[in-house]
Amino acid sequence: MSLPRNAVLGGSLAVVAALALSACGAAPDNASTTTKDGKSAATAASAADFGGMDALVKAAKKEGSLHIIAVPRDWANYGAIIDAFQKKYGIKIQDESPDGSSQDEINAVTSRKGQDRAPDVLDLGSSFALSAAQQGLLAPYKVSSFGDIPAGQKDPQARWYNDYGGYISIGCDAGRVKECPTTFKDLLKPQYKGQVALNGNPTKSGSAFGGVYAAALANGGSFGDIQPGLDFFAKLKKNGNYTPVESTPATVEKGETPISIDWDYLNAGYADEFKSKGLDWKVVVPSDGQYAQYYSQAITKDAPHPAAARLWQEFLYSTEGQNLWLKGYARPALMTSMESAGTLDKTAAAKLPQVTGSASFPTEAEQSKAKTVIAQGWGKAVSG
Repeated sequence: MSLPRNAVLGGSLAVVAALALSACGAAPDNASTTTKDGKSAATAASAADFGGMDALVKAAKKEGSLHIIAVPRDWANYGAIIDAFQKKYGIKIQDESPDGSSQDEINAVTSRKGQDRAPDVLDLGSSFALSAAQQGLLAPYKVSSFGDIPAGQKDPQARWYNDYGGYISIGCDAGRVKECPTTFKDLLKPQYKGQVALNGNPTKSGSAFGGVYAAALANGGSFGDIQPGLDFFAKLKKNGNYTPVESTPATVEKGETPISIDWDYLNAGYADEFKSKGLDWKVVVPSDGQYAQYYSQAITKDAPHPAAARLWQEFLYSTEGQNLWLKGYARPALMTSMESAGTLDKTAAAKLPQVTGSASFPTEAEQSKAKTVIAQGWGKAVSG
């Protein structure tokens, strides 16, 4: 499995060379995305604005292709989602650099402007979605179910909207760890020496950033004060429990990272995969530090396949698309409205890791402040 896709919150990331290069590529031909009455998919702010779903489907099929980037097939059931879209519409999805990060996505958008191989759509962590909108990289578009997306989980201008998410969890190899931890407080116990890992670096990784945020909440911090989270990992490092090895399924199988702090939908998915390999992977959302985050979808302003990009969004926010996220243990943004409408996959919902209460989320200002604190203090916290 590929995990660098987690890198979604490091606002000050260095440009990744492979994606920052201004590669050659022909400019897209938008003639095929304009209807006979002059409506352009590139400027359509809704399906109705383009003449309805039938017209959008027709134009998307004519384009025949969709460019996505930094999306692993084994991330939150993306493989099944990609296959379902291709089968339903006959549109070929080109998935570039699945190991990439959200910053890589933005780099590709800015460096390939006007080229046919530029990304059509983006899957971004919340702070990067905000950043991309501020940079003017996104196209406003209201999917048909836009009104059902909670107000706090979408841009009022419809440049981005949350899609799927989950909670920070603790995954544990019960075969190697005698007693699996269930709280952040447990992670400080001496028996976990050299065993506690994050899925990435919090200056670049969304799950790792979330892990520090959750640790802050578990240690007297708040959305506005992430410093206790840094202090917690500094303590983990000092007592020898924290390992700088970034956890992946491969490092788990090798026994290098028997305890991994990661999104619950990833850890739960690993539990299914590891079961066939004889590895007993336990997953729990820590009761003392519940932190949730959603990933956002967006259409690039200069998408080379604007009709396919908009149809992709419609599919992701359809009942079919939302339930496919759920089957990957991710909580879809439309979960509440679908539950009310009776369209939610109840079997898949019942398999989600258990949490108490409802999730709350940091504001844009709080996230920005937290990123600055992490950028300035993470290296010092875990160095040595």
